[in-house]
Amino acid sequence: MKTIEIPPSLKAVTKRLRLSGLLPTLPDRIAYARKEKLSELQLLELVLQDEIDRRDNKQLSTRLERAGFEDEQTFEGFDWDTKVTFERDRVRDLLGLGFIDRAEDAIFMGPVGVGKTFLACALGHAACRAGHDVMFVRADVMLRQLHQSRADLSTERAMRRLLAPDLLIIDDFGLRRLDPEQSSDIYELIIERHRKSSTIVTSNRSVDEWVPLFDDPLLAQSALDRLGHNAYQLVMEGPSYRDRQRPDRRVRAEVPVKPTSRRSRRKR
Repeated sequence: MKTIEIPPSLKAVTKRLRLSGLLPTLPDRIAYARKEKLSELQLLELVLQDEIDRRDNKQLSTRLERAGFEDEQTFEGFDWDTKVTFERDRVRDLLGLGFIDRAEDAIFMGPVGVGKTFLACALGHAACRAGHDVMFVRADVMLRQLHQSRADLSTERAMRRLLAPDLLIIDDFGLRRLDPEQSSDIYELIIERHRKSSTIVTSNRSVDEWVPLFDDPLLAQSALDRLGHNAYQLVMEGPSYRDRQRPDRRVRAEVPVKPTSRRSRRKR
């Protein structure tokens, strides 16, 4: 088959229109159109759809990178056969992402390793695919960054960065008692995001146990009352989900063990 050459004039036009991304696949699309006897309009639609898909994929990659997920955790990769107990129907409802449109929140609570972070990140990944801006941050890292921002007077910019996403995921909140500065930062963050944007929090403690962590109980009550009444609270209990994700466990689950014959056992 004769190679299709793209003329320089067409390259110049696509560059000016910022459509250069369609050039690498254009010869294949023209060949396909000839083979399938597509009309000029059908070919044009096919090529433009390729460009839309390319831009969507690029934007998704950018959103995922900007979100800062530590691992790629999606609902497709979640083991729904785990013995960890939680409201599965509620989580599937959250996957519809209506809670983001309604600026509602979610709190995943439970012991270490049951999959709280996995489900929170899976919701974040789904939100990225739906076109939402997402940020994932560990609570200790977030508070440390806010503290460090005071040294160069960039606290307002750091706080705006936390207020900007459609969905903010705060992982492992409540591991340590908060000092006065941290209590004030958490209070401001919750108050400013309340009913404006969605927040997901994961914690080893129940919401009732968060109050004593604050330096000022009044700040705690004010902030947590808003968050608690606006959030879907999901308790997760059971054996460690994280333990099931160990490489050796996955290998044993995926590769069936060949039974050993009696003869081979006798040789040993």
